[in-house]
Amino acid sequence: MASTILATDVAAPVESSSSALNWGPIIAGAFAASTLTFILMLLGSSLGLKMVSPWSNESASVTTFAVSTAIWLVIVQWLSSGLGGYLTGRLRTKWVGIHSDETFFRDTAHGFMAWALATLLVVFVLGSTLSAAIGTGVQAASTVASGAAMGASAGATANAGNGGGSDATSYFVDALFRPTDPSRLAAPGAEGDATAAAQASRILITSAAAGEVSADDKTYLGQLVAARTGLSQADATARVDAVLAQVEAAIVQAQEAADTARKAGATFALVGALSLIIGAFIASAAAALGGKQRDDEEDALYLTASRG
Repeated sequence: MASTILATDVAAPVESSSSALNWGPIIAGAFAASTLTFILMLLGSSLGLKMVSPWSNESASVTTFAVSTAIWLVIVQWLSSGLGGYLTGRLRTKWVGIHSDETFFRDTAHGFMAWALATLLVVFVLGSTLSAAIGTGVQAASTVASGAAMGASAGATANAGNGGGSDATSYFVDALFRPTDPSRLAAPGAEGDATAAAQASRILITSAAAGEVSADDKTYLGQLVAARTGLSQADATARVDAVLAQVEAAIVQAQEAADTARKAGATFALVGALSLIIGAFIASAAAALGGKQRDDEEDALYLTASRG
């Protein structure tokens, strides 16, 4: 006779009514990580300011400063992630009736969530700071522009007569027309000197945009310098070549500085991304460690109480 199996004899799967995600420990760990990040960032700022000096040859190079900043951000990320993840694991409630593998997964997930929330908080704070810095920069630029406009208005009459050169080339133009005899500065014909300077400025501006000075322009510059400074044609040509070499050196130096800044920025971004990834791993591992220690402490306390 076949035995009859009642529905009540089959144990139905039981699912806990409580969520596996405890937001309380996650939020607490995220705030702890964000606070530690803020403190360490202040400490890093003070150390960074010591690397910068208003005196020449006493400040760290751009590469050194960028590398030091990246290393410090890595340290900040790892320490804050470890603290936040560990606190998240220790503060969560104990899960009863689940496999140890599931407990490990939940702990690591809680650590990851705490790291993600802390990262968003830090990004929000840094974003607000960056916006404030940009606003300050715009205000400063507006102030400078207003001062420049006032200065341009004050000297509009003089500049209108000679078509004064660009600020970027004024130094080189002065070098071109620096007379061998300083008394020539007060000699008649100053208007002609101003016209020659304006022409040379336009030549330099056009040549800078084109990337080179044409042979005709170079010849004409030599003739202008010879006519206005009293130099021989050969000396005037030599002066033109020397000034053009200075211009080229300044352009190359600016390009090198831009390339250095680009490489430093790329390195900083790469190191920052790797640091965030490792920070997520550290937060997850620290949460698993903190959760295991919390369960071990509670089990030990339960055994002690039961034996008593």
